[in-house]
Amino acid sequence: MPLQLIAANDSHCTFARDLTRRAMLPYYREYDLLWIEEAFDQAWAWREQWLICEGDSLLGFCSLSQDREALFIRELHLLPEHRGRGVGSWVLETLAVWAGQRRLPLLRLMVFRSNPARLLYQCHGFVEMGEDDCFVRMQRVIDNG
Repeated sequence: MPLQLIAANDSHCTFARDLTRRAMLPYYREYDLLWIEEAFDQAWAWREQWLICEGDSLLGFCSLSQDREALFIRELHLLPEHRGRGVGSWVLETLAVWAGQRRLPLLRLMVFRSNPARLLYQCHGFVEMGEDDCFVRMQRVIDNG
């Protein structure tokens, strides 16, 4: 079955929040940050939310925003049993295509410094642009031909 990104709606917020919390809580603890459920819910309202699906199976979700320069990946999370199968790579390449279709020159994200996903992002053309105590800012230049 082919992978798809399908627009999420408010009924998917609980799934996305729980998945994000499970994936990110170890990093929040590592960097002594506070997870705030309400902050996730508020961001849900103004971001683009997409479900990552394979047929009828829900594999994860991603959350996006954009400005005049970039499509910004705010969240990208897969259920543990779907990690390591190339799904994340497919999502990153699909979002790069979307950025190009939107005539945006950059695809951006932030990742916790200790998150091994940094290597995945580097393999997909993301370059580290700076970091602070917790996060690394990364971007990929999009060729709009």
